[in-house]
Amino acid sequence: MKVVIADSISQSGIQLLREAEDIEVVEARGQDTDRLKALLRDADALIVRSETRVTEEVLAGTTRLKVIGRAGVGVDNIDVEAATRRGIIVMNAPGGNTIATAELTMTHLLCSARPICQANASVKNRKWERAAYSGTELYGKTLGILGLGRVGTEVAHRAQAFGMRILAYDPYLSSERAQALHVKPVELDELYAEADFITVHIPLTEDTRYLVDGAAFARMKKGVRLLNCARGGIIDEAAREQALAEGSVAAAGLDVYETEPLPEDIPLRNFDSVVMTPHLGASTREARESVGREVAESIRDVLWGGVVRNAVNMPAVDPQTLKILRPYLSLGQRLAAILQQLSPSRIQTLRVTYWGKIVELDALPLTRTIQRSYLARICGPENVNDVSAPHHMKRLGIGVEATKSNSDSDYTDLVRLETVSPEGETFSIEGTLVGTQSRPRIVHINGRDVEATPEGCLLILENRDAPGIIGMIGTVLGAHQINIANMSLSRNTVGGIALTVLELDSLPGDRVIDEITKHTAIHSVNLVEV
Repeated sequence: MKVVIADSISQSGIQLLREAEDIEVVEARGQDTDRLKALLRDADALIVRSETRVTEEVLAGTTRLKVIGRAGVGVDNIDVEAATRRGIIVMNAPGGNTIATAELTMTHLLCSARPICQANASVKNRKWERAAYSGTELYGKTLGILGLGRVGTEVAHRAQAFGMRILAYDPYLSSERAQALHVKPVELDELYAEADFITVHIPLTEDTRYLVDGAAFARMKKGVRLLNCARGGIIDEAAREQALAEGSVAAAGLDVYETEPLPEDIPLRNFDSVVMTPHLGASTREARESVGREVAESIRDVLWGGVVRNAVNMPAVDPQTLKILRPYLSLGQRLAAILQQLSPSRIQTLRVTYWGKIVELDALPLTRTIQRSYLARICGPENVNDVSAPHHMKRLGIGVEATKSNSDSDYTDLVRLETVSPEGETFSIEGTLVGTQSRPRIVHINGRDVEATPEGCLLILENRDAPGIIGMIGTVLGAHQINIANMSLSRNTVGGIALTVLELDSLPGDRVIDEITKHTAIHSVNLVEV
């Protein structure tokens, strides 16, 4: 079996593969596309970091390639969809750079408190300006952490050693875990109002893009110091530059940016109070060693027919079982994505119930796919997979209950998902497979009969059953050129509460949602993307 290593990884990882039985290692760093395609024609595995782009063109000529391993977290340089279509597993190494990123954050934290970099430059410029470089102490100050995942947790531990008080904003953080970590869980407004330092450790998703915007800076304590070693795009860069120019943000430590490498004319370069590093979060010898060995072990296990670890595009099942499970996996993934957007941010239980043919199969891969899909918007799709999903659920304090039912059902195959909040409030969705092509279909939402396709954009409303509501909704959508592809209406009693599900051809903006929400008969509006 042949493994092509296209980018630099640790020697210990390379050696692990060389010592593995029946594995040939080809080191081919810096190859152009044509040469890489030639090397992959008879390769069983490919290992890359961020330099090599694995495109559909690169994969087009492969016939034996089973797995692509990314020595790092992000897989932006890999066409995962193209790999999936060819049955190629794509894996990453999500845990190897946690300590390195946390320590870099602490470096930026210290440099934002004490202007070490600026003072160093001054002294090297033959100056002695002690009064110009006064700083502040960390002891007794409040650190606000946005996101208490792996890196955020490690930063909290280290900041506590400096005597800092920790506020944590994480909508999915359970009270038990917060208590164990000795942090105070808060909403964003409280964090902005109280934090002397703010550090970002959340994934970049559609929900978190520009989470820290101009309105957020307006709510922050004057003189706050801001750190970002997570992802560019979480902070609105224009708003941040304005806050720096006005002095409401006293200092910033940045390792990530929306555009990398940085444009030459970026205004950030002009602020003496900003310390900038070129995306060095994982740039330590130990982190490179860790991710290199982690991805090498995962590749070896796949080639030896062992457990698939850290896969981002497929469940860990054999091909024959996967063929049977595939339509159920699609159904479960879609239902979980919808339910997560309908449920409150904090839940304590996710219940899964199966009826029909799935009862006779090993449902564990399906249950894990459901967990992964539920967590995708919470953790970021690149940070969770079928293997790690149960760990993330446990970390968030969410219990998972999976049951196979032999009781009667109105459908031959049925999957029911239900979330339970800490207050006991429940939210549920049920789906089935229809037609000869086993197409996913939603049949119940919160116990109400519906008929909807779980794809694209869904507008889900609860409203008082009164004349003119459907007309009002159609008028508002039509006025904004939003076409309704399909509609399902369900009501409990005449004049009671109706549930309406609209399949839309395009995504309505905030103005549209506001217009609908303001109607007195509307009880709730949920915009769901699948």
